[in-house]
Amino acid sequence: MGTKAESEDQTKVAVETAEKVMQKTGVRVKYLVGTMIEIPRAALMADQLAEVAQFFSFGTNDLTQMTFGFSRDDAGKFLPYYLSKKILLAEPFQTLDQEGVGQLVDMGIRRGRSARPDLKVGICGEHSGDPKSVEFCHKVNMNYVSCSPYRVPIARLAAAQAAVR
Repeated sequence: MGTKAESEDQTKVAVETAEKVMQKTGVRVKYLVGTMIEIPRAALMADQLAEVAQFFSFGTNDLTQMTFGFSRDDAGKFLPYYLSKKILLAEPFQTLDQEGVGQLVDMGIRRGRSARPDLKVGICGEHSGDPKSVEFCHKVNMNYVSCSPYRVPIARLAAAQAAVR
């Protein structure tokens, strides 16, 4: 989501749908409505989005692609060269680019929490299973990481090590 109006519109859809399902089933559940932060504009407008969203999940795969302007489909053709020549120090779709993409993430968290101090914030995608990226998540005060099941042990260990440091 890139605008507050879009967030308001989709939150309304989510709440109406949840209410219909809970009425139909007779089962009430507590839930939060939030948004993925996957485009640079969303990170820039995070304070406005947090007026509506109860949580942010940073989709760093897409945020990386849009921030670098790399197509993930094409990146495999030139990233090995970039890595061998030290143009990039790490594969940006595996280890979060803390200097560039991380700056957007950090700013998005700070801006979001300026509007909603209790905003829940996390990360999802390939980066959430990378120890260096998980350490960054701890540093910028994220609440959670979401990753595929086979990455959970790595993410948990990295989170524990970051907390100890």
